[in-house]
Formats: sequence, structure tokens, C-alpha cells
Amino acid sequence: MWRSIVLGSKSIWLHKLRSMLTALGVVFGVASVVAMLAIGEGASHEAQEQIRKLGSQNVILESVKPPDNQGPGQQTRSMVIEYGLTTRDINQIRQTIPGVSIVVPSRMISEYLWNESNNLDASILGVLPIYPEMRNRHLVSGRFFTEVEFGDRIPVCVLNQTAASRLFPLATPVGKSVRVRGFYYRVVGVIEDESQRSTGEDGASKTGGTKSNSTGQMIIPFSTLMDHYGDTFFRFRSGSFEAEKVEFHEAIVRVHDVDAVMTRADAIRHLLARNHPREDYRVTVPIELLRQAERTKRIFSIVLGSIAAISLLVGGIGIMNIMLASVTERTREIGIRRALGARQTDIVLQFLIETVLLAGAGGVIGVVLGLGIPMAISHFAGVTTVIKAWAPTLAFSISVFTGIAFGIYPAMRAAKMNPVEALRHE
Repeated sequence: MWRSIVLGSKSIWLHKLRSMLTALGVVFGVASVVAMLAIGEGASHEAQEQIRKLGSQNVILESVKPPDNQGPGQQTRSMVIEYGLTTRDINQIRQTIPGVSIVVPSRMISEYLWNESNNLDASILGVLPIYPEMRNRHLVSGRFFTEVEFGDRIPVCVLNQTAASRLFPLATPVGKSVRVRGFYYRVVGVIEDESQRSTGEDGASKTGGTKSNSTGQMIIPFSTLMDHYGDTFFRFRSGSFEAEKVEFHEAIVRVHDVDAVMTRADAIRHLLARNHPREDYRVTVPIELLRQAERTKRIFSIVLGSIAAISLLVGGIGIMNIMLASVTERTREIGIRRALGARQTDIVLQFLIETVLLAGAGGVIGVVLGLGIPMAISHFAGVTTVIKAWAPTLAFSISVFTGIAFGIYPAMRAAKMNPVEALRHE
């Protein structure tokens, strides 16, 4: 065996350029397998992390402004647009649906935030003190408002990172004040930007009651927001007038048992459909999105794997083609070996080892190249890539298997040559 390996290595080394060109197909095939798996895993990881931040035990309800002509009870002639989740919905969910541990409603309005001459068009979110825990959002500095501040309707606020950097570009915002209309709010903390909600129930792009991480956000106690702005929000801007009456823009329902989330979500959908003749709400189930993302990941992996398999197939065909040419060139050598007593299995082993060495060398180079591509993509494009430990091993194993599969036929053809005819070959 060792002698065959040495002979195969010498034969490959004698034709360095041809061997290198032969292995190129395997190199690119293996590199594409590793790189595509890393890119696919990275995209899937990023999507699943965003969904997990919404909470696997949560059901998120959002108020959605319906089209003016939708359903009965049209309000196109009214100056005030009324829609969305109501106190009745929240109470019915609490009282009639078992297994629901917490319901956290919130309201959102849009206004300009001011700090001296700096201003920002942002969303003001009125929530309960448990909000960061429910939405898996972490404080960057300071603290969140307390139950006492919530109960006493104290004008305190927490800014997200975008609002803090725009309003206080050169100073720490904690301890300072932000002005909204004639109200002043003391900043008690800075919270991380909210992950952009990019997918909904049907996988389409949607925006919910809270804005994306690229917009400013100020979070205040729900009681303070109701005290300052009331049920109906009036807004005058650039000569236009808006008046909306929305009791809750968003409500987060936490289910006690994660296995019961889907059944409770169906019950909530049924309840809301009965209470709302117009479709002015949206139900988002993060665990449902997570399962959908996992299904998408499997399909994505199959597609990428198929593309990589085609690359390896082309590489394997290239190796077989070159080995067939090599068998023809070395016909006399084969005849001499057979005349000196070499068996057919020795000839098969000799050519098979050469093929596996070629494919294996291509596999090693391909793995190194494949590990470098995701790193380069992450560095220059900022795209998340994840290299699983099994991916390089799998890609190298496939390259060796490709060498064996496409080397058998040339090896068998060499072994079946008639020694006398092989010796006569010029």
C-alpha cells in the first residue's frame, strides 16, 4: 500500500501543472460547499435570533389602520379615526383564555423630541415597567422606570440608542431632560435599538406598532402617556391635521407553556375576529415565525447543497477524463508491470490511489479557500456567516468520495488490459 502511495505521489508530481488543473474542479466545488453552508447558516442564524428576541412564549397583537372603505361602520366622514385593540379585547383575553400569564398593552404616538436645538421625529411608546423583559431588550446605561414612577405618573423616559445619539451627540443623556411639546421628561436610561421586525405571519415585510431600529424611540410610563395625551391623539404638522383614537397600539400576551402557544394564538385570533368586524389588528406568533424560518433554512440548504454538488460532479468528471488519458499514455508501463507479476488488483489500487490523492489534495485546498471566503464576506460586506465544525469535514469527505467514485472506471479499465497488447503499445 505504502509503495503504491509513493508511486502515485511521484506520478502526480511529474505532471504538476496537469494535476493542478485537474484538481481545480474539486477545489472550487469544496470551497463552494463550505462557503455556501457558512452563508446559509449565517442568514438563518440572524433571522432566528431576531425572532427569538420577540419571545418564544409571546403572542404579539398589533393595531393596524384599516383601509377607509373596509367593512361595515365606515368612518370616512368622521374627523377622528378609531381602530385597533381595545380594553375589552385585553380583558377578554385575560379572563377567558386559560394559560395566559401576562398581558402587556402599550400605546405609541409620533412626535418631535427636543434637546435644546437638536430635534428628532420619533415614536413615543407608553408601556409597563415589565416591557424590557417581555421584549428581550437590554439597557445600555441607566435604568428602566419603576413601578412607583409608573403608579405616580412621573414624567421619566428611556431613550433608544438612535434617539440618544441624535439628541445628545456629545453628552450622556441620563439625568438630562427631553422636551415634547410643553412636557419635559427626565432621561433615566438608554435602551438598545429594537431589532427590525422584518417578517410577519405570511412572511411578507411588515411594520408593526413599534418602529424599526433605524428610528428614534422614547419609552415612557403608560400612565404618563395617557395623562399627557389622552385616548385621542391630535397632530398638526405641515398644514395637515390628524386625529386618531387607538386604545392600544400593541399588546404582548405571554403564554405559560411554550407548547400551548399555538393553540392560545388561535383562540386569540378567534376572539379578535368576533370583536372586530374590520380587520384592524394583526397577530404575530414568534414561535410560528421561528418554525417557518427553520423550514426556509432546510430548503435553502438543499438548494445550496445541490449547487455545490453540481460543482463537485463537474470536478469529478474532469478527474475521470484526465485519468482515462493517463491510462492510455501509460499503457506500456501497465503492460510491463503485469509482465513482472503485478495483479489486476495492484493496477486498480495504483490508479485509484492517484485519483484519491488528486481529489484529496483538491479537497484540502478547497477547505482552506472555503474557510477564507466567509471571513472575507463578513469583513468587507458585514454579512453574518457561521462556519459549523462539521462543514469542512463533510466537504473534504465528499471530495475523497468523489475521487473514489470517478476513479474506479479508469482504474478498472487499466487493470483489464491484456499484458501482451499493452507491451506492444507504442
